[in-house]
Amino acid sequence: MIAGVAILGATGSIGTSTLTVLARQRERFRAVALTANGARDELHRRAAEWGTPYVGLVEDAGPACLVEAATHPDASIVVNAVVGAAGLEATLAALRAGKRVALANKESLVMAGDLVLRAAAAGAGEVVPIDSEHSAVLQCITGHPDALARLILTASGGPFREWPAERVRSASVAEALRHPTWRMGRKITVDSATLANKALEVIEAHFLFGLPYDDINVVVHPQSIVHGFVEFVDGSILAQVGFPSMELPILYALTHPERLPDAGVRRYDPVQAGTLTFEDVRRDAFPTYALGVEAGRAGGTAPAVFNAANEVAVKAFLDGRIPFGRIPVLVGAALAAHDVGPADDLGAVLEADRMGRASVEATC
Repeated sequence: MIAGVAILGATGSIGTSTLTVLARQRERFRAVALTANGARDELHRRAAEWGTPYVGLVEDAGPACLVEAATHPDASIVVNAVVGAAGLEATLAALRAGKRVALANKESLVMAGDLVLRAAAAGAGEVVPIDSEHSAVLQCITGHPDALARLILTASGGPFREWPAERVRSASVAEALRHPTWRMGRKITVDSATLANKALEVIEAHFLFGLPYDDINVVVHPQSIVHGFVEFVDGSILAQVGFPSMELPILYALTHPERLPDAGVRRYDPVQAGTLTFEDVRRDAFPTYALGVEAGRAGGTAPAVFNAANEVAVKAFLDGRIPFGRIPVLVGAALAAHDVGPADDLGAVLEADRMGRASVEATC
């Protein structure tokens, strides 16, 4: 049976990789809905290649087309590769409709983790992560989910791993976009340079795997070969390894818990990989990481404020309106000004998102 796949953000990095994976698995999958924000020609070219029945362009139809694609009756799997808070409502709608959400939009869980889990339970949908780190954890615990004791997520350290803190604060846009191991969109690349992305992944892991924050650790691993470690209750530790590629976690998100043969991913060679090293996170050089983890610990609406403030601050940096070192200052100020409340309905989450954005917009 051929499964229908809706891809939200079909022209971005994850969306492009997803279509590459589907092209190698045409006997198993069909792209039944594609959306993009503004890459009109590219979107229509890809839709024509696949004969896709639903095509949604956000700049024309508005964000409602994301929900329409996510609930398309022919789609059993929704790949949510939208960047930022815009992907939340589509995640909730897909889960309520009983879909599998292959989630690259980590902001859905960061902003509204409890709501996402509630929607999945109500609609009999499921969340399967695409992020390489969370995919690594899922692959390790499949078959033994109740024996999980601790996670160690890895971070490349980004382009500024060895820079003095003072130099990091004055980094240029071009320098921040020069990621050493991954090729991603501009926003997530900057988040990797500040390590905000790793804080978002810690919050996401908390909701995905049900562990307290004290049991979710992060280490810097510049080779990006080990994507995650899992410690079980008996002290055993498993790791998932491989050369950096998003195609493997994308395919696994589509097929979990099954595995399909796929010749498109580079085979791992431990000799070629060479020496693997691990380091602590340098919190003095990357304060945005600590701000995000503390927002996760605070819970409620704090993660939504962190996410929103970071999105606006990163955009201001990319637009040349603030220096790199101003990002954590603005994010920290937004969190300090926010009275944390419960994130028990969508309205509360969206209001926290609005407040976080307004705080940064007023000061940059």
